[in-house]
Amino acid sequence: MTIRFGLLVFPGIQQLDLTAPYEIFASTEGAEVHLIWKDTRPVISATKLVLQPTVTFDDCPQLDVICVPGGGGINALLEDEAVLSFIRSMAAQARFITSVCTGSLVLGAAGLLKGRRATTHWNAHDFLASFGAIPTAGRIVRDGNLITAGGVTAGIDFGLAVVAALFGQEEAETVQLSLEYAPAPPFHSGTPEEATADVIARTKRRLAGSRTAREVIIARLIASSRDPV
Repeated sequence: MTIRFGLLVFPGIQQLDLTAPYEIFASTEGAEVHLIWKDTRPVISATKLVLQPTVTFDDCPQLDVICVPGGGGINALLEDEAVLSFIRSMAAQARFITSVCTGSLVLGAAGLLKGRRATTHWNAHDFLASFGAIPTAGRIVRDGNLITAGGVTAGIDFGLAVVAALFGQEEAETVQLSLEYAPAPPFHSGTPEEATADVIARTKRRLAGSRTAREVIIARLIASSRDPV
């Protein structure tokens, strides 16, 4: 039986949020993977990698798994009703509603996090409550058919967990071995708990622009008739 995965791809996406789970899903036997956007013109990621959507909102088949990656480009999506309506429509029939990194905030803007446990990138975790979510620490957080992953590289672990849920652990381990996923980072600064104060401060400065814009958008959503809570 074929399982259909669909990952949203959009301007300003963090490419590894997309390509990490994409590689896992596309390496799984019995998987069909779509990259979805409003049209099929190439889009440019936050780090200037050009990505090619494979299907439009209008032409997308019903999905078993809908996944929303993150990145600075999600700020525009938080107020994009075409995107939010598409996600709601697919989520209504999907077996799993999922996100990587700040993609969970888009799920929140679509009204899909209310009363549910969820996670996101550490630098956006405090925004989750604005969407009625229950902020939960974790690299992967599952609440029923909602699966959210932490920041960026968590998409690899997340992808394997989703494959295990759908195809079984042996298939997930087969994909893991085929990709030789055996992380052994050269440094231990992957979380705020491990990083030094100087590295945390430098990282926050680098992410400040996108975060400030996001704060304004979320405040506007809360104040409007489209209150996400």
